[in-house]
Amino acid sequence: MHVAHADGEAKFWLTPEITLVSNMGLSAKQLKEAQIIVEVHLKEIFDAWSQHFGG
Repeated sequence: MHVAHADGEAKFWLTPEITLVSNMGLSAKQLKEAQIIVEVHLKEIFDAWSQHFGG
């Protein structure tokens, strides 16, 4: 999953667990906040992915 912010962007793998793959410009605080948002909305993310890609 790609996360975009005015300061930069990051990429997380979602399985088998949420893992930071790359970071370009985000602070440790911004990365943690992004990870928390992904964790809170993980089911919605998977549901949207499945609906969009038919999986």
